[in-house]
Amino acid sequence: QVQLVESGGGLVQAGGSLRLSCATSGRTFSSYGMGWFRQAPGKEREFVATISWSGSITAYADSVKGRFTISRDNAKNTVYLQMNSLKPDDTAVYYCAAGARAYYSSSGPQRYDYWGQGTQVTVSS
Repeated sequence: QVQLVESGGGLVQAGGSLRLSCATSGRTFSSYGMGWFRQAPGKEREFVATISWSGSITAYADSVKGRFTISRDNAKNTVYLQMNSLKPDDTAVYYCAAGARAYYSSSGPQRYDYWGQGTQVTVSS
């Protein structure tokens, strides 16, 4: 069993930055591809970013490309999401996810087996 705990969310003005962290338990962190997803009120959960087990492959949703950066530290069992130039449309609960079937990265939520509880990000205009 893998447990994921997100942190780093909060309230920020448009144009600002936040860095989300997702700490995982267990010794198999490097066996998983990792992803960040988000869900805004009244909307479905959507893909944000993904990273392969080694960190060599990353992919982003078009809406965040050039503004967000996903990274991981396998020694610390942690994945990060650096969010710059935030917009009010980025307001959502952000979830991290881990999946063996996302080993080489994946934007599909069905490839992720473990999910965190989410962290709220609110961007004011």
